[in-house]
Amino acid sequence: MPGKRAAGVHLKSKAEIEAMGRSGAIIAALFAELQPRVAPGVTTTALNRFADTFVRSHRGAVPAFKGLYGFPGSACISINEEVVHGIPSRRSLKEGDIVSIDVGVKQGGWCADSAFTFPVGEIGAEAAHIMNVTRKALRAAVAAARPGHHVGDIGAAVVETVRGTGLAIIRDLVGHGVGRAIHEEPQVSNIGRRGFGMPLREGMVLAIEPMLAMGTERIATLEDRWTVITADRSLSAHFEHTVAVTADGPRVLTGGGIWDEPEWSMEPTALPQDVRMR
Repeated sequence: MPGKRAAGVHLKSKAEIEAMGRSGAIIAALFAELQPRVAPGVTTTALNRFADTFVRSHRGAVPAFKGLYGFPGSACISINEEVVHGIPSRRSLKEGDIVSIDVGVKQGGWCADSAFTFPVGEIGAEAAHIMNVTRKALRAAVAAARPGHHVGDIGAAVVETVRGTGLAIIRDLVGHGVGRAIHEEPQVSNIGRRGFGMPLREGMVLAIEPMLAMGTERIATLEDRWTVITADRSLSAHFEHTVAVTADGPRVLTGGGIWDEPEWSMEPTALPQDVRMR
């Protein structure tokens, strides 16, 4: 039976959530395969090609981003100061880079969406710091996605996690609902207040995706009209899960594999003295 609707949001049935979980499992498996391939000298075109082939190797699955709103790639691949929507190119990764790979998959008519920021070789303390905090923010935001809470609780969890870390939350980019389309209602801001916003109900499926910057929260878009960067070109990190709101709490549909690995090591004293505290 199809799910119900609430305030313009399609509430998914258990069967529909299971179907979305199968799409999510493809992304999780892809990220595990990409991890050793994210290395110095590798081009983002090569990573995009691998992602496209891997997704299509699963029966009936297609990259959900390919052609979406005219986007040319099968994956968004964003390096260092690039926040989101990086277009795959001949640009090669370098030792110490960090690269966010954002992938959508549609199989059997149902979508999932996830992003992971990968280290390229050995990374510095700043890179490790922003990656660790962003992943912690995602974990806290996911924990807030439960019936009886509100959309604002998700953003509040991000704010509470990031406060005092010296990092900025990218305010102008948001998460979203996921279902038969990769982008559905509601919008899921990374800034929020507990108890405010749309009530969360069982059957909602949300893409929760905190994006942080080492410097300013302001962003700009490059001339390619896709690639979004930090306005001051400071480092950025992006982690994202597709999460179902269930009676038993949040169910991550894109987890497992590399998501279960420990944080990246860093020396706290190595952080620059001029990082702004928030």
